[in-house]
Amino acid sequence: MSLVFDASAFLTRDGAPREGAPLGALLSAQARLQPDRPAVTLGAQTLTFAQLDAAANRRARRLIALGVRPDDTVMIALPNGLAYYETAFAIWKAGASPAHVSHRLTDSEFAALVELMRPRLVIGRGEDAPFDGFEALDPSPLPPMAAQVWRVATSGGSTGRPKLIQDRRPARWTAAMGPMRMRPGAVILNPAPLHHSAPFAQILMTIAQGGHAIEMGRFDAEAWLRLAQAHAVTYAYLVPTMMHRILRLPEAQRAAANLSALETVLHMAAPCPAWLKQAWIDWLGPDAIWEVYGGAERMGSCVIGGREWLDHPGSVGRPRPDIGMRITDDAGRELPVGEVGEIWFRTPLEEGPTYAYVGADRRERDGWNSFGDLGRVDADGYLYLADRRTDMILCGGVNLYPAEIEAEIERHPAVICAVVVGLPDEDLGTRPHAIVQSDWPSEPLASELRAALALTLSTNKIPRAFEITTEPLRDAAGKVRRSALAEARR
Repeated sequence: MSLVFDASAFLTRDGAPREGAPLGALLSAQARLQPDRPAVTLGAQTLTFAQLDAAANRRARRLIALGVRPDDTVMIALPNGLAYYETAFAIWKAGASPAHVSHRLTDSEFAALVELMRPRLVIGRGEDAPFDGFEALDPSPLPPMAAQVWRVATSGGSTGRPKLIQDRRPARWTAAMGPMRMRPGAVILNPAPLHHSAPFAQILMTIAQGGHAIEMGRFDAEAWLRLAQAHAVTYAYLVPTMMHRILRLPEAQRAAANLSALETVLHMAAPCPAWLKQAWIDWLGPDAIWEVYGGAERMGSCVIGGREWLDHPGSVGRPRPDIGMRITDDAGRELPVGEVGEIWFRTPLEEGPTYAYVGADRRERDGWNSFGDLGRVDADGYLYLADRRTDMILCGGVNLYPAEIEAEIERHPAVICAVVVGLPDEDLGTRPHAIVQSDWPSEPLASELRAALALTLSTNKIPRAFEITTEPLRDAAGKVRRSALAEARR
């Protein structure tokens, strides 16, 4: 006999999720409230909420039949696609925790993650057989269940060694799970791999609260502009690399696009050069451009809107009032306003631990936690990033920050992407070396970059060499394996 499912137990009268509602049950509730509303679209295919919920229920029943139990971990190693959305919600419906990993990992990288995670089941990487014939199973809602850990993210950080980040929240809705500034009925455009932390949370939680996700599959600047207009997108998640590529489109093409429905562009995941941020504010207006600095650990974050940023250009904002933030030197001494040091956060004690690592140790000191990033604050408490501690280059006794140099290199219209790494030097200890992605010939571009950087950077910050390549330097989510690039050149 099918479960009698009461959507009102999980949604308010206006369709908003109730605090504490299990994430899997929220999809079923939205399907009862608005069965024919689009939930996710990829190309010419659209799943309504009723269709997505039915498919997720069938997949959940197959998972349970295969031995998945409450609080198990199930690894998703799938490319972005409709099956990804069905599978993620199926795992929550089965009471388990989804662990989202890249399907493009090498065999050794994948084996290392499996060894760390020890999942009950792996979905993807040739392990699709578990879902064979699932279409014949019962599509009705399952009894609501919620895992104690709502998701497990992965990160190699700057070291390249794998680690797991367990989000210690249960798989139950809280207001903090919803994307910031998102209105009911939102249409969100996803250009990024779902195995990364931010898009996984942003896009899937949009659906949980009744929004429509437009899935790109893979990012392309022209396609992003076309889809944002065609679907009257109201909310967009981007990383600076994508923002750069969209801005490189012909100005006439960008100006002709009707983006009047777009209320919020939220960017994160990497430092955004000030010139790039200013260009987006000039294009779409300051009220539309928002930035979050933080991480999957939720140890602390900062937020800034475009209008605030114009008063504090280059800042990533301030933390919420109940989050502590301080800047310290290597000995843990707090530094004064304007001095660069390591950034530390402290969450309220009543919130308890927000994350747990598997495969790595916390960077913790007396209740304060750090991502390992460096920065400074101004007199108003606004944070300005310098770089990651592990990426900093000590050149002739002077600290150089790759993010600053990369931002200046990427101003050149022929540059697609730039990564600056430190290489050994007999005289200086370490020297800055620039790897530049471009279609221009090497020598002319290198000469132009040296001349341009001489106008904006001090001499010691200018890379000693410019290595021009046509190969992508960042992945589809804007992340770079800096340590691997440096090691290959030592």
